[in-house]
Amino acid sequence: MRIIAGQYRGRVLKSPPSMQIRPTSDRLRETLFNVLAPRLVDARFLDLCAGSGACGIEALSRGASFVTFVDRSRKTCGLIETNLDLLGVPEDQTEVVLSEAADYLRRAVAREFAPYDIAYFDPPYATDYLPVLELFGQHADALLAPDGVLVIEHHHKNALRDATGQIRRWRILKQGDSALSFYERN
Repeated sequence: MRIIAGQYRGRVLKSPPSMQIRPTSDRLRETLFNVLAPRLVDARFLDLCAGSGACGIEALSRGASFVTFVDRSRKTCGLIETNLDLLGVPEDQTEVVLSEAADYLRRAVAREFAPYDIAYFDPPYATDYLPVLELFGQHADALLAPDGVLVIEHHHKNALRDATGQIRRWRILKQGDSALSFYERN
């Protein structure tokens, strides 16, 4: 895996040793960041189910001001920290959190913090996406900035809701077996 563009362009990241982790392909990541490009500069970015951290690091490389990486695996969080250290990313631009995605969101809603401009959720495809989607729908004002976006990567045959609570899907992009669903606040 490599960083595609920006400050860390061409730098290679360490990959997860486990085949249980499915990193977002370079091609899909490039598509994602082409869509997000106008929103990235100085953005607060949330990388849920971060894996190697490639998407969050790509966001930093392209101008995001802060990235929160969330993953449930201690080893994976260590891998993210290793990749950040390899690139020399300043510590004040990132936080790595060991947590289940839905648990992190519930805690985030309970504490006051600046909402995210971009939230990216990329769990294993067999995951039930509904709890996280519903948390964003119920608490969009606390989790997403007014013009914020939630992007969910999923298997193209996994039909996600078009709307829930305070969010609605405005775009879906399919590439191979993967799809990206883009949600915004109503």
